[in-house]
Amino acid sequence: MAKELKFKSMLPKNICFVLILLLHALSPILGMFRMNFPTSPVPIVMWHGIGDTCCNPLSLGRIKEVIEKEINGVYVHSISIGHGFAKDAESGYFMPPNKQIEIACEQLRSDDNLKNGYHGLGFSQGGQFLRGLAQRCSDPPMKTLVTLGGQHQGVYGLPKCPGDSKKYCDYIRRLLNHAYSNWVQRILAPAGYWHDPLDEPTYKKKSKFLADINNEVFINQEYKQNLVNLEKLVLVKFNNDTTVQPKESSWFGYYKPGSLVIQRLNETSLWIEDRLGLKKMGDRLVLLDTDGDHLQFSEEWFVTNIVRPYFK
Repeated sequence: MAKELKFKSMLPKNICFVLILLLHALSPILGMFRMNFPTSPVPIVMWHGIGDTCCNPLSLGRIKEVIEKEINGVYVHSISIGHGFAKDAESGYFMPPNKQIEIACEQLRSDDNLKNGYHGLGFSQGGQFLRGLAQRCSDPPMKTLVTLGGQHQGVYGLPKCPGDSKKYCDYIRRLLNHAYSNWVQRILAPAGYWHDPLDEPTYKKKSKFLADINNEVFINQEYKQNLVNLEKLVLVKFNNDTTVQPKESSWFGYYKPGSLVIQRLNETSLWIEDRLGLKKMGDRLVLLDTDGDHLQFSEEWFVTNIVRPYFK
């Protein structure tokens, strides 16, 4: 009986020792299996520019098809503010940015496909709106943000108004003569990023959107940290842009305060004082440029320079 009891007590120890040796020997193989195990691609959220809609088959609808073709199984969500093409397009003109971002945040939070995070892709006006979303709405988290022709330092001038509606464009031009009036800030989206370099004090005091997300009145540490948390911030400037004035706004450049002399990003107070954490991002901040007018790029350029390096 004593030998039997001794044998039974030793058996589990021997088995454990053998299992440990076996797992140690197999660990390189198991590691290779884990590394090659397929994972779901990170979802992509797009936001269209003014005058466009979430799902226009000639613009974002086509972009969605291109992305889905290049990234097998990717989930693409295109933000729509309002139900239907007409309401979405109207909101792009006549709903203030702060309200649009609030709606978009709730929209993304309610989408289970995005709960683990997503990449952002913003076109023109949708670029700075997505950036505002990243700063104000970190749940779900944005991983990489790419903006094409965004107006991150705002605009001063509206030579061409995107979209097909001349009526909307003419009406906006008239309203922007009063861009800093409270009622215009409340009802007109472009007024939220109208930036008069010849009257910086009024801009900082009256701007309800851009001056806030750019931390120009005071530094909101949450805004700054949420931007720094991005894996990549990719800013695309169109070298022949006739819509974004100045085109350097797509790279956070702008007119020198009190003048119409262009400042590059590294000459602005946003950079020098690092009010947004852009300097802290280092090489995670990527500045790309391409020839062509506003949002004019080929499918090949888009896939080669945006989809493959930053989304795939």
